[in-house]
Amino acid sequence: MSEKVRVFIASENRLVRESLSRILSKRCDLEVVSSQGLADALGEAMHSDTEVLVLDSLEYLFLEKSEEKAVPERLARPRVLLVCMEEDERLFLRAIRAGVLGFIAKDASALDVVAAVRCLARGEAVCPPRLCRFLFDFVAAQAVEFPQSCVKIRLGLTRREQQLIPMIGRGLTNKEIASQLNLSEQTVKNHVHRILHKVGVGNRLSLLGALEPGMLN
Repeated sequence: MSEKVRVFIASENRLVRESLSRILSKRCDLEVVSSQGLADALGEAMHSDTEVLVLDSLEYLFLEKSEEKAVPERLARPRVLLVCMEEDERLFLRAIRAGVLGFIAKDASALDVVAAVRCLARGEAVCPPRLCRFLFDFVAAQAVEFPQSCVKIRLGLTRREQQLIPMIGRGLTNKEIASQLNLSEQTVKNHVHRILHKVGVGNRLSLLGALEPGMLN
């Protein structure tokens, strides 16, 4: 990171641009390199050495993607801070999926905005406490609702291997599993061996300790 954090402001609202520029320019460790409307800023921030991109609309990100302008490999995409938005859960998730790392509500103070820019420049993420709790609850709910998907994504298990996980969790032997699935005992033994290898453990007991409870149901 450079001595000063280079900040790019993109907003269709001139008052918002001028207000944010005035707030950030007063800090000796921050430098506002540009302040433009969304249409004028399209692509420029992504192709500059901007470290933090401050937006008040998600549409910029979707417009930028539609342009299909490749970012030079030597330049990293700036970290995006979304400001002047409502604390809306759907918008919050949409912002995260679009690559936003900072989310500040419209009633945030000048100090909140400055602190958020500095956090993003350090590689951290920022959001209001209420939305942080929502994100934790959302991720936890996904893990409970879709345990098999969680197993497959995290461990790279096949469908058959996923099927064996809860049976192993119930303490069934290879012979008992083979009988229930109409497979040979050797085939089950091979599946179990591959599961242990993928999880990175040496035996069934260690496997049960390594997996989350939701994966064993």
